[in-house]
Amino acid sequence: MLFSWPLMGAIQEISARIGRVTGQGIAANIRDHYPRPLLRGMVALLLLANTINLGADLGAMGDALRLLIGGPRGVYVVGFAIGCASLEIFLQYARYVRLLKWLTLSLFAYVATVLVIEVPWVEVAYRVLVPTLSFNEDYIVVIVGVLGTTISPYLFFWQASEEAEDERIDPNAKPLLETPEAARGEVRRIEVDTYVGIGLSNLVGLCIIITTAAALNAHGVTDVQTSEEAARALRPIAGEAAFLIFACGIIGTGLLAIPVLAGSGAYALAEAVGWTAGLGRQPREAPAFYATIAIGTLIGIAINFVDIDPIKALFWSAVINGVVAVPLMVVMMLMTARQDVMGPFTLPRPLRMLGWFSTIAMALAVAGMFATWT
Repeated sequence: MLFSWPLMGAIQEISARIGRVTGQGIAANIRDHYPRPLLRGMVALLLLANTINLGADLGAMGDALRLLIGGPRGVYVVGFAIGCASLEIFLQYARYVRLLKWLTLSLFAYVATVLVIEVPWVEVAYRVLVPTLSFNEDYIVVIVGVLGTTISPYLFFWQASEEAEDERIDPNAKPLLETPEAARGEVRRIEVDTYVGIGLSNLVGLCIIITTAAALNAHGVTDVQTSEEAARALRPIAGEAAFLIFACGIIGTGLLAIPVLAGSGAYALAEAVGWTAGLGRQPREAPAFYATIAIGTLIGIAINFVDIDPIKALFWSAVINGVVAVPLMVVMMLMTARQDVMGPFTLPRPLRMLGWFSTIAMALAVAGMFATWT
């Protein structure tokens, strides 16, 4: 997580710059400047991974609520899905953005969890800085999965599209290609917002890793089929407080993740085929865009009523994201070096170098995974 922070931050900053400079999302820019088959393949894989991820998150939320209050998991899954989709489709954009920002506080439930369990902090500190490396198949696949859920395509599309969306709904804002005098302040805002946000995100991810290592793996719990099993396993090992906080964190995190997964896929598909898109628009103004959100959510519900292991589905969707990220990152790096796309706002050298380093690191991880399989 320490290693991925600057890599993830660089790619998210690059994504944000694409949206703010051009006034369009990543998919729209690829559509305008690159072959359509490349874009279609990326969007298809993104939608596949997002839908699996969304379904697994809904299942995790249903499991967590059943643990807390009892009752039927399936009803909770449907309720969460309808609630999330309705808010995303019908709530005013400015209010919805504020809601999502407040929901990020739910992530700190995982920080609270790690503080109430017994952790060998000296060893943790050492292993964070000096990790044990391995080149066996399982280790490398997990590395791709971890990178794929942090340096993830759906976050690229979401960040660029939301920058463009914020610019579109603000009558005083225009793409930086049209208002270059605003570039200094906007770039500074993007830098602070991105690296602070990604830093907190990776801190939360590290807390989850430490919690599962110290409370589950150390006690022989290594084959978890559902989030419910993980929470139940915490109860006798870490106590009632850890169990309750962890379960509540699953629900809060799902409420935050589901709209991003559904929205990023809808933005990517709409921009790829030229539909009107935007969470700031009314449903009647962008029917196909909002229909994509609704259909993706319905498929996510259906995933929970077939015989699929939700934890494995979540894991493999992360691996798919890791694979898809590589060609997408290459295209983004090439795109942001083109003056016909970015005008005078092509990437500065330090950010360009860090972006390519991140791309190469992802590519090596994916290549290593395929090499172990062959």
